[in-house]
Amino acid sequence: MVQDAELVKRLKKMAAFIRRDSIQMSLKAGCGHVGPGLSWTDICTVLFFHQLRIDPKNPDWLNRDRFILSKGHGCLPLYSALARKGFFPMEKLDTFCQLDSCLGGHPDCLAVPGVEISTGSLGHGLPIAIGMAIAAKSDNKKYRVITVMGDGELQEGTVWEAAMAAAHYRLDNLTGIIDCNKLEIDGPVKEVMNIEPLKDKWKSFGWYVEEMDGNDIEDILSTLERVFGYKEEKPRIIIAHTIKGKGVSFMENQVVWHYKAPDNDEARQAIREIDLALTKLK
Repeated sequence: MVQDAELVKRLKKMAAFIRRDSIQMSLKAGCGHVGPGLSWTDICTVLFFHQLRIDPKNPDWLNRDRFILSKGHGCLPLYSALARKGFFPMEKLDTFCQLDSCLGGHPDCLAVPGVEISTGSLGHGLPIAIGMAIAAKSDNKKYRVITVMGDGELQEGTVWEAAMAAAHYRLDNLTGIIDCNKLEIDGPVKEVMNIEPLKDKWKSFGWYVEEMDGNDIEDILSTLERVFGYKEEKPRIIIAHTIKGKGVSFMENQVVWHYKAPDNDEARQAIREIDLALTKLK
């Protein structure tokens, strides 16, 4: 795929804005899963600002693509993307995890426009996505169903029951993306409960499998084009290799940032680094 240089630049800038929003939300709230949010920010950006067929003026549009953030704790970039896309005012981001705010620590589909399903109990996003994909086929609808899971989440048995079902029903309208940042709250995924060999496992369950650098906009763009253009009647899975805390040097690959809010000094340093990256894109 020949990359559109202006598109790539625009998406890289948006990813930086979303990272900055995430830091500011977490700082103000004094909580939030910053590391797991920053790791999938680039994926979030390409999905919401290039790939997903959605309409912020009509969130319940029948033919919209369905997106599910199964790793609901990583909701900071999701909220930023929804606000910047126009689903709700940007000012609402300042209320993250505040009393009476609709923006909680996990997405609430009854409160936040653009959120398809409430998530946070890990292992449930893929089974729900399968239900949506089956419904689309039953109704002869062409919308796509995409879900983002964490790699630690794959330790849940429901994921593998769902994987078996998706292949059985030949759900070629279903795409899973694994945010494979290799760290979970208790430490390295391979030490807590090893999930490898991931590619071979998904293939053995009957899925079409791709791998990508989940923090590289160009690679995300080209991989999604291949996956969405794949013609066989199989569900698709993308193993996205990412870095926890990506974009902020002192947060990268540090398990402590799975759930830790920056203090004022840390937030200032993080935003300086993000703004420096932005200046290089001008």
